[in-house]
Amino acid sequence: MPSPSSSVESPVRVPQADRTRAMRARLMEATVELLVERGFAGTTTTLVSERAGVSRGAQLHHFPTKNALVVAAVEHLTERRGEELSRAVDALPAGGNRTRAVVAMLGDHFASPVFAAALELWVAARTDEALLAAVAPLEQRVGREAHRMTAAALGADESRPGVRELVQATLDLVRGLGLASTISDDSTRRRRILGEWADVLDREMARA
Repeated sequence: MPSPSSSVESPVRVPQADRTRAMRARLMEATVELLVERGFAGTTTTLVSERAGVSRGAQLHHFPTKNALVVAAVEHLTERRGEELSRAVDALPAGGNRTRAVVAMLGDHFASPVFAAALELWVAARTDEALLAAVAPLEQRVGREAHRMTAAALGADESRPGVRELVQATLDLVRGLGLASTISDDSTRRRRILGEWADVLDREMARA
């Protein structure tokens, strides 16, 4: 008969590398949340460690400065924005009113919390060379991927004159409306504007 001690299973030990990845993920998510809630200036390493449930010592070991933490969060945020946009594109309905659905989806994406966090980083990077060096190439990557997914979702043939510009104008429009949404809730106005733009897109792409 086994002794009581032998019948108790030993706890499964999580490898150090997995614990480190999980901790960094919590720190990244906490940084993004605080960027949305408090802005860049109000996001401190102390608040991030508290929100993530990570000791200050552990946080400082991996990210000794606020900029080091934020630069890492930039890449995390870039990946998250790409994943969210990809899922939104995959969820689009087929059939009629496709253009309206695509434009509405983009409007919602660029009014989301992850876009608000990105805006905070854009503003901070304007006067911070180290942050700009991290933000600029990743934003370019996000922009290219957003353009590619939008063109594919619209079924836009960019070899035809003017079509590429129409796709880019769509993205510029939803970014501008997303910026406006950080000041006040203008979802009704946004839907109205994007509905009209969808009609313009259909008409102009057919003409092209």
